Amino acid sequence: MMTNKALNANCPTQGNNQLEGSFYGLGIAPKILDILGSIKFKVPTPIQFKAIPLAIEGKDVVGIAQTGTGKTHAFAVPMVQRLVQRKGVGLVLAPTRELAIQIDEAFQGIAHPFGMKTACLIGGMPMNGQIQALHRNPRIVIATPGRLIDHMSHWNFLPESVTMLVLDEADRMLDMGFEPQITKILRFLPKDRQTMLFSATIPKEIMEIAARYMKLPVSVEIAPSGTTVESVTQELFIVKKEAKLRLLGKLLAQYHGAVLLFSRTKHGAHKITYSIKKMGYRVAEMHSNRSLSQRREALEGFKSGRYKVLVATDIAARGIDVIGIELVINYDLPDEAENYVHRIGRTARAGHKGHAISFATPDQSRDVRDIERIIRSTLSLSKHPELPPEEFVEFRAKSHQRNSRRNQSQRRNKFRRY
Repeated sequence: MMTNKALNANCPTQGNNQLEGSFYGLGIAPKILDILGSIKFKVPTPIQFKAIPLAIEGKDVVGIAQTGTGKTHAFAVPMVQRLVQRKGVGLVLAPTRELAIQIDEAFQGIAHPFGMKTACLIGGMPMNGQIQALHRNPRIVIATPGRLIDHMSHWNFLPESVTMLVLDEADRMLDMGFEPQITKILRFLPKDRQTMLFSATIPKEIMEIAARYMKLPVSVEIAPSGTTVESVTQELFIVKKEAKLRLLGKLLAQYHGAVLLFSRTKHGAHKITYSIKKMGYRVAEMHSNRSLSQRREALEGFKSGRYKVLVATDIAARGIDVIGIELVINYDLPDEAENYVHRIGRTARAGHKGHAISFATPDQSRDVRDIERIIRSTLSLSKHPELPPEEFVEFRAKSHQRNSRRNQSQRRNKFRRY
């Protein structure tokens, strides 16, 4: 086991450790501060600034912050630091394969300098390779709930070794129906452990988990649940279903950077991808009908700029960490209004600016109202000069009622005059 000596190796002269706007003064060990500096992490995000000191002290933490705010390092830093000083295994549960892989990559940069191994347990990958990784005694295990239970049932992973647990994107895991698996896993874990729960929203199910499975958790809320990133500008187009592709073509010609487009269904994503290819753009698709290797190729190609457009279902709403996405297009509005926040959170990451455009059909006024209620603001309505203007059906109905009443009044006045 590593000792405090390992943490204090290469200790820099810190001077005033309470420097505002830096990682100094948060209780982070000097060697980890060096690592953060080497990977260009100089200024903590608000969730990191508030959560890291509490987690390093060993407190249970409920962290509520919108996507793209640096939550991964808010738990990765304290987990590595505490595991250097004590025995046990850190377990991180994530809702999607892509997110689990990204978390594993983030941990490697911090954990490997201490000789700590990680294991990433996800579906769509061979069990044998994961079993071999577990046999190498990793100190940190990142897993999706279903695949972790598979390994537990075959005695490949022993839950009693867990001393730290993180539930990342907890609300998304509940949305995806993982509550039975999470409950099963929690029943097998030692009660004497540190638990951290991170989420973009805070439904009542999250609070129930916190009350039942956490010890006096400290809540850290960076922005009200459902708040969107300030640097994202948003607009809405009302467009008939059959005119969506035409509007999409106009927008893709207008924006020259990376575009992430969300479709409601896998079948729709495939059709949209085909149409974008016919427009002459480099495009990839990402949804659950694609194999893990195909999804990874699509994501890596999008990150590298090989693809201008990535078409995805909500599986990617929180599974994509790409800096520099210029535009998010909601080609279809999400089934759950809460997912709107997660979708547009894919742009304007790491302090960059971004833009989000949503297509709504004339009969979707209620869906738009649900989104506006969650984000606590009104979406800016836009019209494209080359497309016929549309409005919501209920507005047309109200306009028709007003015109009908006006005509009746005019007829009555006419009869009075004669």
